[in-house]
Amino acid sequence: MTDGLLGLGVSPGRTAGPVYRMAPPPRLPDEEPVVADLGGEVGRASGALRFVAGTLTGLAEAATGTAAEVLDVASLMAADPTLLDAVARRVRAGRPAEWAIAEAVAEQRDTLAALGGYLAERAADLDDIRDRALAHLLGLPMPGVPEPGTPFVLIAEDLAPADTARLDPARVLAVVTRRGGPTSHTAILARSLGLPAVVSCPGILDLADGTVVAVDGATGAVAPVPAGAAESIRAEAERDRLRLAESSGPGRTADGHPVRLLLNVGSAAGIDADAEGVGLFRTEFLFLDRVSAPSVAEQEHAYAEVFAALGGRRVVLRTLDAGADKPLPFLGMPAEDNPALGVRGLRVARTRPEVLDGQLEAVARAAKATGAEVWVMAPMVATRPEAAEFAARVRAAGLPAAGVMVEVPAAALQASRLLEVVDFLSIGTNDLSQYTLAADRTNGDLADLLDPWQPALLELVAACAAAGRAAGKPVGVCGEAAADPALAPVFAGLGITSLSMAGPAIPAVRAALAQRTLTECERLAHAVLTAPDAATARRLGTGSP
Repeated sequence: MTDGLLGLGVSPGRTAGPVYRMAPPPRLPDEEPVVADLGGEVGRASGALRFVAGTLTGLAEAATGTAAEVLDVASLMAADPTLLDAVARRVRAGRPAEWAIAEAVAEQRDTLAALGGYLAERAADLDDIRDRALAHLLGLPMPGVPEPGTPFVLIAEDLAPADTARLDPARVLAVVTRRGGPTSHTAILARSLGLPAVVSCPGILDLADGTVVAVDGATGAVAPVPAGAAESIRAEAERDRLRLAESSGPGRTADGHPVRLLLNVGSAAGIDADAEGVGLFRTEFLFLDRVSAPSVAEQEHAYAEVFAALGGRRVVLRTLDAGADKPLPFLGMPAEDNPALGVRGLRVARTRPEVLDGQLEAVARAAKATGAEVWVMAPMVATRPEAAEFAARVRAAGLPAAGVMVEVPAAALQASRLLEVVDFLSIGTNDLSQYTLAADRTNGDLADLLDPWQPALLELVAACAAAGRAAGKPVGVCGEAAADPALAPVFAGLGITSLSMAGPAIPAVRAALAQRTLTECERLAHAVLTAPDAATARRLGTGSP
């Protein structure tokens, strides 16, 4: 596709159809009414937020996997006492409920955006909470996905998690947004649904509703095409999808070199029979709405459910990834000026070691009860002493394998030393991109810096893989880049031993690996590493002009 728009391809696949945009959010009326009953108005405001929280909870219960996890978080934010208090304060000062909610959300949004990292990613959640509350109070239709009556390409400034999580692949052909980055909710959820997606696409909102476009979620190309061409493009893409769906088995290059294809999950609901195991079991959602830590017995039950669903396949569990950038009430941690660089991940154990010890005990008990092969890794590790201390605790709990996430450049640069004390490495490309390129992953204006094809990022991946080869220990990738079929042969050529991703991405990644021998993968990896920039590296990897 040429002579069109170009964004950042974040979920592979090709399709074509008419574009339709998200409905605009509700607006406050021009006239601000006088509040006669302050107590009643506080009730209206809090009732609207409770309605939104309940709606999001209902959506979460109807969803599965990543979508359910994202909606659970949004529901908790709508019911957050801090937000309710901020709204009530404004109402008591004479502001109508609608204005009070809009102002309180704007204040919290600015605070989260300024903090960066994971918290800044939650700013879009607040926008959706505000819009839903205002629609409820004003008696307007809930904001959401349009329904033009025909399959379409959804275009938007950005998408709220609640909207993305509820997309119906039978109606929505692809998603293209003007903002967003490779680790945004739009990207992550589109991949989990198997929808082609392009983010950070300038000019997309200049297209009129009904304009027919072809979308390539791998290259990021979006181009107008004749209406008659759309059906043939979709038919060809469907033939490709069916061909991929027929494939099965372990990940292999054309000459049989193994690259394990694993799942990223947060619960048993996300487990796919087609995968070789779980490469990232996120455990945060067991802790989210707690004023006290879940008991060892409660954790054991939750972990055992996932372990049992795997039927003997290995699971790699990440210990609690929370802290200053992902605050949990029961941790009681003070606010920090720069939480993305603060006490998060494994660093929480410096002040709350009992949380990690309790989690490891629960994991060990669940592994023993189910007979599962469980490896455990810690997030946000930067030094050899941190890795060694974590590994000692894992082994003291009776678990067989301890590893660490490589999310900061220090860990990548010290990969060989880390592997002296741990059994494996797992590269989290989302955070590693952010810290390597000094680019907030929530800032859509910096999406080009967060492109996983950035040579600096790939050089760090290569360094980790080389350390793994020298030590004879596995090094995997569990960030969003692992789901990119074009990157899969590059990772194989660098020496990566496993790729962990959302289930729908596995067939395309498996097929991409099977098209090249290991020698061809190594040549491709060398070419990509020597590229002068991310755009050139991506063109080499995707074969696009």
